[in-house]
Amino acid sequence: MGNRSIAVKLAFEQQGAVSVVAISGSVDSLTAEALLSALHQHMGQGHIHLVADFSDVDYVSSAGLRAFLMTVKQARSAGGDFRLTRLQPSVLKVLDLSGFTTIMKLYEDVPQAVASYV
Repeated sequence: MGNRSIAVKLAFEQQGAVSVVAISGSVDSLTAEALLSALHQHMGQGHIHLVADFSDVDYVSSAGLRAFLMTVKQARSAGGDFRLTRLQPSVLKVLDLSGFTTIMKLYEDVPQAVASYV
């Protein structure tokens, strides 16, 4: 485990019809359920167009991948989406190796990801 934090932090910001969520920390078996719960609660309030800013995410495990997949499925079934931006190289590699880069839409920065909903 080392000194990895057991908490993941989320900060939501509304940009028009799009919710930008800045995620900080590691998304692993200790934090994935809390992340999933917070995202699903946010979508339950009608916010189905999500952009996740991953600039402060340093690690993603298989539990994190599962949470992302469930979030994408819920958002898309409601007519929205869950799009990712500003991925660290190590996180992008995990997404690529697991095939998630073909499932999820990835963008270089937040404005580009937000504009993709128009």
